[in-house]
Amino acid sequence: MAVPAESAAKTKARSSTPAWARKSTVVLLIAVLALAVFGTTTQTWLTVHLDPQQLGQGAAEQNGLQVQGSKAATTVTALALVALAGGLAASIAGRIARWIITAIIVLAAVGIVTAAATVLADPLAAAQGSIAAATGISGSSAEVGVTAFPVLAVVAGSLLALGGLLVVPAGRRWKARTKYDTAAPGSRGAQTGPVDEIDSWDRLSRGDDPT
Repeated sequence: MAVPAESAAKTKARSSTPAWARKSTVVLLIAVLALAVFGTTTQTWLTVHLDPQQLGQGAAEQNGLQVQGSKAATTVTALALVALAGGLAASIAGRIARWIITAIIVLAAVGIVTAAATVLADPLAAAQGSIAAATGISGSSAEVGVTAFPVLAVVAGSLLALGGLLVVPAGRRWKARTKYDTAAPGSRGAQTGPVDEIDSWDRLSRGDDPT
């Protein structure tokens, strides 16, 4: 059975595109990294050790006050969702829009790394909000333990920035998604589907004989 010329051309174009530059690869990479960052914020970033009388019996039984990443660095969750939306938007964006989306993803990634690094640099300050909510006392001093999840957020955020930058060189190899992008209006190759009365009238008005 013969393969249609159009399908053969698409297959050839797909095979000539390097694996790293394929749209599905780049979009999936950004989505996975953004979700990885988001996932870290659902885990415990900090463990605060205070007087059990201040924390209450429940917190004492949990071996300290557990502070999730979404509370220690509130901006990380939002920025991860922004990067995820940007990656998905890049799959349908035009050339100029991809530059804008790349900038948004990179800025979001920089914000993620900065916020997570701030928690690592001063975990007590990052935990003050949770301490105040649990004890009713702000500005308390305490022993704060840091888990591996802020470090993972920094690593995933850094890779996310690289993934965002990958959109620009990879996007040059992506094919247009619509017939309006692949052929100029009025060209003979602009329409390959069935011709109805409206299409025939439009083509006649442009001086093209659909027959």
